[in-house]
Parts: sequence; structure tokens; C-alpha cells
Amino acid sequence: MLKQRIITALILAPLALGGVFLLPATYFSWFVAAIIMLGAWEWANLSGFPDVKVRVSYALVIGLFIFFGAAALPTGIVLSLAVAWWLLATLFVVTYPESSRFWKSRLIQLLLGLFVLVPFWKAMVFLRSSEYVPQSDLNTLWLIFYILLLVWGADTGAYFAGRAFGKKKLAPKVSPGKSWAGAWGGIAVCLGLSLAASSLLDHTPAMFLVFALVTLVTAAVSIIGDLTESMLKRQRGIKDSSNLLPGHGGVLDRVDSLVAAIPVFVFALYALGWVV
Repeated sequence: MLKQRIITALILAPLALGGVFLLPATYFSWFVAAIIMLGAWEWANLSGFPDVKVRVSYALVIGLFIFFGAAALPTGIVLSLAVAWWLLATLFVVTYPESSRFWKSRLIQLLLGLFVLVPFWKAMVFLRSSEYVPQSDLNTLWLIFYILLLVWGADTGAYFAGRAFGKKKLAPKVSPGKSWAGAWGGIAVCLGLSLAASSLLDHTPAMFLVFALVTLVTAAVSIIGDLTESMLKRQRGIKDSSNLLPGHGGVLDRVDSLVAAIPVFVFALYALGWVV
């Protein structure tokens, strides 16, 4: 199992980084949309629709909504809706299983998929084509790399800290394997990354503090993204979102933290006027 995970990761990481750094803007938007549509195919199953025709139809609807809906909507509106959703998702996770009465309807879960998946595309595409105001000569592809590194670092820190010190469970009714020690370990790694990034970006002391705060909030939200998918899988009674990725489960199992973290990160920079 571990060997499978390593092999799959060694294949996926270059593909992800190649998609970020090598694709022109238009192809990049299609690349991210393809990931989202695969996630939508899995989301339909998480929502209680295992039929292949329904899952494919939902993926196509999400794809059409991306290019004919979200693409035309103002970035601020889409990202604001994403932030509102992840605040609500936090409440759902904290109060699960009682909260399930509000969202257990299969149709409601399909609708919620729009708020989970579509803002991720909007945030990635916006950041890909935006300008980083504090340092206008910085290619914003490096900000995308930073947020990817942030989420991967949070996962790695959580894994090792959880194994070493994890006793008190973070959300036992949602994901018994996650601990508070793991969460703090992941956040500590992210704080270290923010320090390194601020140093490389020559941030002023005030900007350093703001960037660190944005990073910490983003790291916390990435945990909520992970727990939200775990909550849906527990409600559905399945372990993985699919078996598309050997040793890793499905696409959603790999991007559950990213779909939460990236829209919140971009919203914060957008609200600060740091990306335009």
C-alpha cells in the first residue's frame, strides 16, 4: 500500500507542477477544469448517486457551469460565496452528526458541490492571470506553488505530529484518525513556510504579520476541507471518494484540502488588494 502511494505521488506531483508552470493560461484553465470535473464525478457518488450516468451528467453540468457561469461572474462574488460556504462547513463539521439533518438530502449535497468545486477553479484561474501588487515583477505562478506547498506541508506536518503526539482527537465523530497534535503540527509547518516566503518576498514587518495570518487561516481552512469530505464519506458509508488513484483513493481525497484553502487564500489577498 505504501509503495503504491509513493509511486502514485511520484507521478502526480510532476503532473501537477507541470500543469501549473508549463501550460499557457487557456490550457491551464482547462487543466484545472478537468480536475474539477473528475472531482464532480466523485462528488455525485458522495451525494448518494452511484449511477454512472448521473455522475457523468453532474460532472458535465459542473464543467458547463464553470465556463458559462463562473467565468463570467465577478471574482469577488465567487470568492465571497466560497468563504461563506467554508464558514458554514466548519459549523457542520463541529456539530456533526446533528448537522446532517440540514444537508443529508442528496439534491442539497449536489448543490453544495457547486460551492466546493467551482470557486477552486475561479481562484486558480484568477491567480494565474493576476498581478502581485507588493512585488509586481513576481510571477503569480509562484503564489500557486506556495499554496500547493502550504497544503502539502500541512498534511505532512499533521501526519508526523499526529503519529508522535496525537492523543486528543480533533473531530472523533467525523474522522477519528485526526488529532489536535496533528493539526498544530501542520499549522506549525505552514507558519515556517510563511516565514520563508516573506523573507524571499522582502515583506515589510507589517506585511510579514499579515501574510503569516493569511497563511495560518488558510492552513486552518485546509483542515476543514479535509474534514468536510470525511464527513460526507462517513455519511455515505465509504472510505474513499473513488479508486482512481492507486493508494490514494480518489481525486477528491487528494484535493479536499486544496478546494478549501485556495479560494480562501486568494480571497484574502484579493481583499487586501495584494492581487489584482
